[in-house]
Amino acid sequence: MPAPSPNAVARRRVVVASKPFGESYLLAEMFAQLLEARGIAVERRPGLGATEVAFAALRSGAIDVYPEYTGTGLLAILHAPPMHDAGAVFDSVQRAFEQRWNIRWLPPLGFENTYAIAVRAETASRYHLRTLDDLASASSKLVAGFTPDFIGRADGLPGLTHAYHLHFAGVRPLSQALKYIALASGKVDVVDGYSTDGSIARYRLVVLADNRGFFPPYQAAALVGARLQRDDPTAVAVLTELSGRLDVRVMRALNQRVEIGGEPVPAVAASALRSLGLTGGAAVPVTAAGIPAASRRSFGRYLWERRAVLWGDTERHLLLVAIPLLTAILTAVPLGLWLEHARGAAEPVIRAVGVVQTIPSIALLALMIPFLGVGVWPALVALWLYSLYPIVRGTFTAVRDADSAAVAAARALGMTPVQVLRWVRTPLAAPGIMAGVRTAAVIDVGTATLAAFIGAGGLGEPIATGLALADTRLILSGAIPAAVLALLVDAALAVVERRTTPEPLRAAARERSADR
Repeated sequence: MPAPSPNAVARRRVVVASKPFGESYLLAEMFAQLLEARGIAVERRPGLGATEVAFAALRSGAIDVYPEYTGTGLLAILHAPPMHDAGAVFDSVQRAFEQRWNIRWLPPLGFENTYAIAVRAETASRYHLRTLDDLASASSKLVAGFTPDFIGRADGLPGLTHAYHLHFAGVRPLSQALKYIALASGKVDVVDGYSTDGSIARYRLVVLADNRGFFPPYQAAALVGARLQRDDPTAVAVLTELSGRLDVRVMRALNQRVEIGGEPVPAVAASALRSLGLTGGAAVPVTAAGIPAASRRSFGRYLWERRAVLWGDTERHLLLVAIPLLTAILTAVPLGLWLEHARGAAEPVIRAVGVVQTIPSIALLALMIPFLGVGVWPALVALWLYSLYPIVRGTFTAVRDADSAAVAAARALGMTPVQVLRWVRTPLAAPGIMAGVRTAAVIDVGTATLAAFIGAGGLGEPIATGLALADTRLILSGAIPAAVLALLVDAALAVVERRTTPEPLRAAARERSADR
């Protein structure tokens, strides 16, 4: 086993990422732990939204390595014609990625994880389904539940529909983990999966044979960015130690431990590296039922044991909310005040700012990646943009509709328009301005959970990971603190609103409350 490099301390952290499904989480964690075992510092960015997000991050240098599949590289990234020889596919993507982006495919890990189209056993029996050709003849009676990645990829639903002439009664987009739950409960009849998924065995599903050989080889491998190759070739050499060490049987067993046994990804990754002889240490204790004792603990104890992680996620979440909100206040309040003087431009400007609200959150976050990479910065910019509209609208409306009698009296006293704005309109508008700020704050707390899909962390990270692994406790460990945080932030801003509201307005509000 190689000794840690003497200059390991001086190295930049290697950023290891994954896509949002169980096997990708597991492989990325194995990469990270192997690097750490060789004395190389690591930063983890798990659960990046999709292939496009992860690869864009690798190209930009925001991440250094993530697990990818050669068939995905061939069809989804290069948009090349399908090939069916595994060696030819690897050679093709290796050459093309090196030439175009200076990105390197390390030698495959040793297993292939192709797409698997699966149905319930009773569906297979009822419609006599064994192959995808059989599925084509029955597809008009079935509802499919496919992941968004599969729906949009050439090697996914579009290509499969063309190759097999599929015409489903309906197609529903579902997340990686939820699709199996939906299939088992009868909400959908067909799903896309991966041949190494533990959930296929868990739900006793029937995988239909790709009898026309549509799907290309999907050999798993580490995909390494240009910066890591240039700055830290030792880290690249360490990652190569995993090449050829994982076969299909081993990978399926590891996935089942995570997806069926409920074992934590870090524990399974550590156990796998030890069993391969790549690291040392004692085995992870497992109960006789094959499920770690930790998964049987109460939810309260589970949260307590994760308190350090949850506190770190909460601190990151507060950062993701506070900076965009404060920046939006400094930007949007002056803009709203200025628009009161330029009323002819007010509605066009406010509508233009409001256009951002029509862009889906995850789409806006993804649009930031080519410019800002992944991580905190694109999340901060996107959340700032989402904060602008409610504050601008609230400020302008409150200032415009300030008590007309008070404004008229101020003008009668000879105040200039600027003085009227400063001393009359703005104080009277304080409740309306703060209402916009409170709305923006609550929006930011919720939207910030999606920032986990671009590697920004926060309370969205356990939610995203829990969804990928079908781990309800992990989902709740992020969702509950996020909801509590939204309530606390709104309550804190309500106090600020009361203190910034002029006393006459507070007295009037108290009188109205007493009258009711």
